[in-house]
Amino acid sequence: MKLHVNGTEHEVAATPDMPLLWALRDLMGLTGTKFGCGIAQCGACTVHVDGSPRRACVTPVEAVAGKKITTIEGLSKDGSHPVQRAWAELDVVQCGYCQSGQIMSAAALLAKVPAPSDTDIDQALSGNICRCGTYPRIRAAVHRAAELTKT
Repeated sequence: MKLHVNGTEHEVAATPDMPLLWALRDLMGLTGTKFGCGIAQCGACTVHVDGSPRRACVTPVEAVAGKKITTIEGLSKDGSHPVQRAWAELDVVQCGYCQSGQIMSAAALLAKVPAPSDTDIDQALSGNICRCGTYPRIRAAVHRAAELTKT
């Protein structure tokens, strides 16, 4: 099966029903996308499919064949994406486990809503759970990323 991931087409030995998460992690070595709950409730496995956030743990590879998939590794090679820069600048991460999913959801939001309100942020990231409770820093970082995107 061919998957277009982070700008490159990859041939993977995956069954059509294999969750995208396992194709990314086990077959392609892209371990930035995390396994959290396995039932699309926590958001740790969030990737972009054609620019929209999607839970990789419940998305079969056959559903994304021919589509553009972006993982946390594909946002930037050097951490220069505005969301990644804002996360580092505001020291958002505590344990860090959920953060790749949080960042991917935030990047998708900012691509559609360049200057989001607190409500926009809360709604867009409501499916991403942070057990450490860094929600105020996450919200502040999304606002900061919006500022960085303007400059």
